[in-house]
Formats: sequence, C-alpha cells, structure tokens
Amino acid sequence: MNRRPTNPLLVANQSLITRRNMLRGLAVGGSLAAFPGLVACGDRGDNDDSSGGGNATSLGSNYSDEVPKKGLAATLAAFTEAQGIDVDVNTVDHEQFQEQITKYLQAGPDDVWSWFAGFRMRYFAAKGFAGDLSGLWGDQLDGQFSDAFKQASTGDDGNQYFVPFYNYPWAVFYRKSLFEEKGYEIPTTLDDFEALCKEMQTDGLQPLAFADQEGWPAMGTFDAINFRQNGYDFHVALMAGEESWESDEVKGVFDTWSTRIMPYQTPATDALGLDWLDVAADLVNKKAGMYYLGMFVGQAFTNEQDREDLDFFPFPEISPEYGQDTIDAPIDGFMMAPDPDDEAAAMELLTWFGSAEGQEAYLEIDPNNVATNTDADTSNYNNLQKKAVELMGSVDHITQFLDRDTDPTFASTVMISSIQDFLKSPDDIDGICTSIEEQAKSIFSS
Repeated sequence: MNRRPTNPLLVANQSLITRRNMLRGLAVGGSLAAFPGLVACGDRGDNDDSSGGGNATSLGSNYSDEVPKKGLAATLAAFTEAQGIDVDVNTVDHEQFQEQITKYLQAGPDDVWSWFAGFRMRYFAAKGFAGDLSGLWGDQLDGQFSDAFKQASTGDDGNQYFVPFYNYPWAVFYRKSLFEEKGYEIPTTLDDFEALCKEMQTDGLQPLAFADQEGWPAMGTFDAINFRQNGYDFHVALMAGEESWESDEVKGVFDTWSTRIMPYQTPATDALGLDWLDVAADLVNKKAGMYYLGMFVGQAFTNEQDREDLDFFPFPEISPEYGQDTIDAPIDGFMMAPDPDDEAAAMELLTWFGSAEGQEAYLEIDPNNVATNTDADTSNYNNLQKKAVELMGSVDHITQFLDRDTDPTFASTVMISSIQDFLKSPDDIDGICTSIEEQAKSIFSS
C-alpha cells in the first residue's frame, strides 16, 4: 500500500495531558456490583479465551456509540485475520466507563483498555494501574509517531504507557450550504462572531447549538475562551493549579461567556437536559447555524451528502495578542494492564492499534478523526479530515481538553457542577469563582 507520511501534530509546546465526563468514580464510593459491565471487564481470570498462549487477549472498550463501535469491530476483525489472535471485547457505556474507571482498574482490568493521553494517562500510570510500554515504543512503534505524540504517551517516570490511536480538533462546525444560502461570512474575531450570531437570530436560527447533560461539552467552551483571552501559558498553569480561579483573568472568561456567547447558545434550561448528539441534529437539520464541538460531531451526519456539507473554522480570536494560536485536540488510544493474562498477545494488539494498518481500518468506518501514525495513508481522507490535519499542524499550541489537562478529581467533582451552576446563574461569577478556588486549594495541595 502506498503511504503518504503526515504529521498531524507538528507542535513543540503540546500540553501533556473527552471529550467525556471525567472520573466521577474517584470520588464516589459503592460496589462494582451495581455496574455489571465493569465487573465483567475486570474479571479477566474467569475468561478462558483470554489466557491462551498468544492466541487470545481481552479488551475493555468505551467505544459504545454506534459509529466508534463499528469502527473498532472493523479494526479488530482485521487484526484477528492478520495475526490469528482473538480479542474478547467487553464494551461498556462510554460515560459509565469514565465514571467507574478507578474501580475497574482496582478490580483488575482487561489485558488492554481504551483511554486518553496526557494527564489522565500519567495519573493511572503513577498509581501502578498501567503496564510499561517503553519496549514497544523502542521497537515496533519506533519512528512511527511524532515527538509530540510520544511525549503525550509518556509517564512522569519517563516511560511510555499509552499507544495513540487517533485524535481530532475542537472547532466551530457549520453547514456550507447554509452559509452559502444566507451569505454568511466565516468570522475570525469575536466581534465578527457576535455579528454573525445576531444575523442568524434575525433569520430565525439558533446561532450556536449547545448541550451539557453529561457535563463535559461546556468544558470545551471554557477552554476556548480562556486560551483565546488569556493565552496558552495561563491556561496550562490554571489547569495545573498554579493560578487562582478568583483571578481577574478567570472572572473575565466567565464574563465573556455570559455576555458574548451565552445569549446565542441553546439556553441552559434546555441544554442541561440534552446530549451532544441530540443537539447535533439541529445542525444537521439547519435549525442551528453553528456548533462548537469535537470533530466527532460528524457521527450525526449519517447521509453522505450531508457529511460533505459539514465544515469548520477555529474558535474566533478574542485577544489579538494570542490570535487563534491554540486549539483543543484530544488524543484517544489504549493502555495495558500491569499484569495481563497474555502479555505477548496484548502487545500484539497494542502494536496493531499503533500501526498505520490498524488505524486505517478504523477510520474507514469512522472518518471523524485522523490517524496518529505518521505512515497512515491519507489519500482517502475526506475534506474534513484533511482540514483537521492542516489545522492541527498550523497552530502553536495544542491542549488535550479541560478534563484531560487537570487533576481528575478536580475536573469531575468541581468543574462539572461549577460550570453547570454558572450556566444556570451567570450573574454569580464571583461566588462561583470563590467556590472553585476554595475546592482547588484543597485538591491541589493534598
């Protein structure tokens, strides 16, 4: 197969840290008996198929949404055909997997499990819940990833514990035909963005689709306003607990959100009860003009003609000092148990996930992401994927996402409820910031 090398992460200053709700299980007690899917995942010893001399391995998967599940099935089928190794897949609802990840790992995970790069990877590696993959990186995966991807897969001890599978940018998504029909121009500044939103309101559209039932989508909006308004360095320091949540900078983020973004997004009274996919339908049906989300929004565009109509632009500039130099572009991938039932088979599976062939098999079904392997064939990429690669290669800084860039307990127990409180009561910025700071001090000082 002819391959065209690509470098979707040509950045020198990548933050070392989902789109999804983060680790409520860290702060929630209770028995795993209430979560049968995770019990099944953790009970590897009872699975006869997962201990067979290099012929089988097990995979704990959060690929529960329809499109990712089909994509994973395709790449696993190709793996079994190529290597003769069966994979026993334990699929758990995406949200449940995140919320109960600590209990799952404590109970004894599958040989391989899906997870995320950066801080969330380093956290569990430091706790001893992950197997060392440095040998894999020094052998089978050597030279197949950019330095930025390798760094994002490296633990605090300098060893690698993660294999990147794909990544995707967060941006403002829209339908080209709607913009052409209405004569809308792509905004590059927040002033232009507001003017466009007002024009869309006049045209009877919801300017900005928004949903936050699970708690994580709003984190993306906070990220974007913060690094656009205060810059990458401040954003990273804030996530690390090195800046105050009571600072003028943070209060300014919430003020910008409440006065210049919130008037145009789906009202909180509706948004807090809606899933991201529910609201994506409004973009598909041209009831909403724009949607700030990850590129996985393309999962809602099941019709090929509609998919070709989907496009995006970076979140607009707020401060000219920082322009549009930073984006969120999370990396998803896989980790290994510290004591897999069959380490050789697990390593083969991880090698496959890291290979160009394995990633291509997945993306053929789920073209809403881009491959991380530099040798992956991009000749069949759709326009959205090509644009994503270009965007991620053009910015100065890439962050992973709020719930991947900070302490997991802080993200799950503080930020989800705090941002949702703000959405319900945007006039109480001082009180919300004071509450966040008090909790942040307790968590980051412990």
